[in-house]
Amino acid sequence: MTVEFLPATRAAAKARIALAGPSGSGKTYTALALATALGTTAVVDTERGSASKYAGINGWEFSTIAPQSFAPASLVEALAAASTAGFEVVVVDSLSHYWMGVDGMLEQVDRRAKNGNNFSGWKEAGPDERRMIDALVAYPGHVIVTLRVKTEYVVEQNERGKSAPRKVGLKPIQRDGIEYEFDVVGELDLDNTLTVTKSRIPTLSGAVVQRPGSELAETVRDWLADGEDAPGPREYQEQVELCTDKKELGELWHKVKRLGIGGAALQDADGYSMTLLQYIEKRAHSLGSPS
Repeated sequence: MTVEFLPATRAAAKARIALAGPSGSGKTYTALALATALGTTAVVDTERGSASKYAGINGWEFSTIAPQSFAPASLVEALAAASTAGFEVVVVDSLSHYWMGVDGMLEQVDRRAKNGNNFSGWKEAGPDERRMIDALVAYPGHVIVTLRVKTEYVVEQNERGKSAPRKVGLKPIQRDGIEYEFDVVGELDLDNTLTVTKSRIPTLSGAVVQRPGSELAETVRDWLADGEDAPGPREYQEQVELCTDKKELGELWHKVKRLGIGGAALQDADGYSMTLLQYIEKRAHSLGSPS
């Protein structure tokens, strides 16, 4: 196999933003402020309808679902439905539920553990989690997730010189290293101040933003849009639908895998959810064996 390095080019991209913070830091509000400034918004609301309480505020309009099960595969289905409906932004509020909620990863591991061996549980449940992350990263629009954090109280001196407890956020409740999947990661405090802890956008590196909203969204969108337009998962799905050549489908399969969008979740004509790679494979199978 020949390995060839090619000149790097910057492609226009979509936002991948994670907002972490303790209860009361404004994670849902901030996610909606950013999302509605970026485009038509779908919210996967795991927080008992908390997002809907903001409907109409600041003119915000968005659509929601309120899942009761947080199996990673169910989020893939939700992303496929959002993609098919053409939502430009998806908010997952919060992604922590898909780790520690009902049917989340921790429960999946416990159920699949054999003879009390959690290693076997992680081995079996791991692919479901990987597919979920791939679907998030490959979504054809912007993605914003919120993350709960473990909290504790620290005693500090207040402005009057007296000792007073203050709630602080610690580690996000999700898999270790989840922040690597996002372009911008920020921590919100109880004053709704965002501290950017990771950014692929140079101007936001280390930024501290009070009450982040539409201005931050515009900064992210403008930077990500400054590049060459490239086909996304929906465009490749359309190509697959028109393709009648199995060799061409094979080339498409390798191309979308190389581009890192093969895990994008979508729906077929019957409403079944699958990845873009699976969609190509299904199309190839429908063509049968070459005559």
